[in-house]
Amino acid sequence: MLKKFSLAVLFTLLLITSASTQTPTITDIAWISGAWQSEPGGKRQSEEHWTTVAGASMLGMSRTVVGDKTVEFEYLRIEQRADGIYYVAHPKARCPGTDFKLTRASATEAVFENPQHDFPKRIVYRRTGDDSITASIDGGEGTKAMSFAYRRIK
Repeated sequence: MLKKFSLAVLFTLLLITSASTQTPTITDIAWISGAWQSEPGGKRQSEEHWTTVAGASMLGMSRTVVGDKTVEFEYLRIEQRADGIYYVAHPKARCPGTDFKLTRASATEAVFENPQHDFPKRIVYRRTGDDSITASIDGGEGTKAMSFAYRRIK
């Protein structure tokens, strides 16, 4: 009886360990896809648009408008590579882009990091509801963040 119990406990522990150390895939963060916009009516209006996952990638773009002028824009890509998932940012369409590797992922959070980059060093997306996300950039864990709250555009 003790031997059967020990094997069952060992098997359960192996399953738990295996599940907690599985490498995330791009479909684990597919909740980022969609059209997102900051709260309407403000002086600055920001939006992000992300395609659904296809071909091991998601394509995105962001734009910030003040009044009747686009003041910032960026082309974005999230892609699955052999060594992980990367967020690639092309602010003002600059090439080459800057890579940020996915370091943490869940059903409500995706953290991308590049410690060698000047700023930002981290990009964090958090799902705050069915129709809302927050994107944040910062200089690393524990530093002051700039956050952008978005609602899904219907």
